[in-house]
Amino acid sequence: MATRPLLFLDVDGPLNPYAAKPERRPAGYTTIRVPRDALATTGHGGLRSSAPPLRVWLNPAHGEALLALGYELCWATTWMNDANTWIGPVLGLPELPFVDFGEGLFRERPDGVHWKCEALIAYAGGRPFAWVDDEQSDADHAHVSAHHPGPALLRHVNPRIGLRDDDFAALASFAASLAGADPTSL
Repeated sequence: MATRPLLFLDVDGPLNPYAAKPERRPAGYTTIRVPRDALATTGHGGLRSSAPPLRVWLNPAHGEALLALGYELCWATTWMNDANTWIGPVLGLPELPFVDFGEGLFRERPDGVHWKCEALIAYAGGRPFAWVDDEQSDADHAHVSAHHPGPALLRHVNPRIGLRDDDFAALASFAASLAGADPTSL
């Protein structure tokens, strides 16, 4: 049996529509409040205990929908392993591996390629992958095409609305194209 493709999951934007109107939680979403000093990474404003908790909106139905796609799920987020503590349980996801961005976290590149891109290509190691994020650009598409030997889908998600049915359909279609299957049968 062929290895399942990877699905790299960003949290803020695709799963947490942080750019939605702050006074209007999207339908179907629940709110969690994460104390900033509880986060191991500095990607969410640093480790300042006096900062207000981070508001995160999550749709619990997304976990089941993601698991049904047939991918090997992997966190690709500044949350890194903290996603297993705070995000995964709300979505009903098992503990997932994560890309450790290490020294590359937030390191800007002069060519405009997103700082996550190189680490994701390395983590994939030639395997097919899909990447959902709200910060992708044409430079990322070109870089992946030039440096990743396998099929890849970069799916931009609007951070005001998060993952939607059309995103799940595109992910299912990509996975089906790799397996030579009809995407409606997945």
